[in-house]
Amino acid sequence: MSLSSHIITSVTAETITSHYPRAVGRNSFRPEHGSGGGHTVVVLRTNRGASGWGLPGRGLSQPAQFIGRSVTDLIDPDSGVIDPAALPLDLALHDLTAKILDLPVFAMLGGRGERTTKCYSGAIYFDDLDPENSPRGLDAIQRNLASDYDLGYRDFKLKLGRGYRWMSHRDGLRRDIEVTQLARELYPDADILVDANDGFTVRTLAEYLEATSGCSLFWIEEPFQERPEDFRALRDLLDACGSAALIADGEYDPRLDMVWRLAADNLLDVALMDVVDFGVTAWRHVMPRLADLNVRASPHAWWIPIKTLYAAQLAAGLGNVITVEGVPGTTSGADTSGYQLSEGRLTIPETPGFGIPLTV
Repeated sequence: MSLSSHIITSVTAETITSHYPRAVGRNSFRPEHGSGGGHTVVVLRTNRGASGWGLPGRGLSQPAQFIGRSVTDLIDPDSGVIDPAALPLDLALHDLTAKILDLPVFAMLGGRGERTTKCYSGAIYFDDLDPENSPRGLDAIQRNLASDYDLGYRDFKLKLGRGYRWMSHRDGLRRDIEVTQLARELYPDADILVDANDGFTVRTLAEYLEATSGCSLFWIEEPFQERPEDFRALRDLLDACGSAALIADGEYDPRLDMVWRLAADNLLDVALMDVVDFGVTAWRHVMPRLADLNVRASPHAWWIPIKTLYAAQLAAGLGNVITVEGVPGTTSGADTSGYQLSEGRLTIPETPGFGIPLTV
């Protein structure tokens, strides 16, 4: 049956709930992240009995405007959403369209990558600082690393920048260094990624890199806001200490003009735009240019475990993804059992759509 014969008959909302294996603490500027929570998803149904769902992007309003529209008015399977008003339905439309075509999303995206991709734990936050009346210190970091290893992760992203808001500059930097050295000592074969959420200065980063020069960092993410002169200083620091660490950025409210400028000047190695807020359609458009500039991708996925699965589909579909951000946890209201994490690698299913049946 042709895609054009499918007409949207309903746009409804459901709720899924994320559950982290532990309460997640602070990062450089935000208080504790909690233990999960509820998330609204949007469900599309057609006159032919097809359905698809997904987390909505920013700006979804007046969903009734899409009722009565042909699926082909809203999305082209070869390029993504074609009606700008429908971009908040990006994920749901990709899921729906792939199901109608009886294809996994990754196949509809081109199948340029592999079904199995590296996946790191992104959940090593500032739990050493909690509870405030009796901080657990490095023991908390060690337990969290071990917990995520037991879940199947083999690589870890460490949040840095304790001296930005929560500790003195000197004490915060010292703890950032201790956490990094601890992770490397405990997991000598792991990729260690670090993320300061813009909580460093160039000077602080220089001190940090000197102290952790033996830790073989995999990448440095969002050390400070995107100023080309500061990123040039970072590249110079990495070159001076012989570090092969990659520079990763572009996650928060990305300005594509700055992404392209940094990439063209060899100041960006990995682009991190969010898998939901930036969207699948946008990723489909930018990935070829990133590859031409020798910049890899790793769509940001933190907060909701389902986002990790979306990012893995992008990796398999578009290629050029170096690793996927893992959000340890489970989801009530959706069946994610088709996705399997083992020995640090996430394998996605070959079932149509995103392969995540909604169970609410």
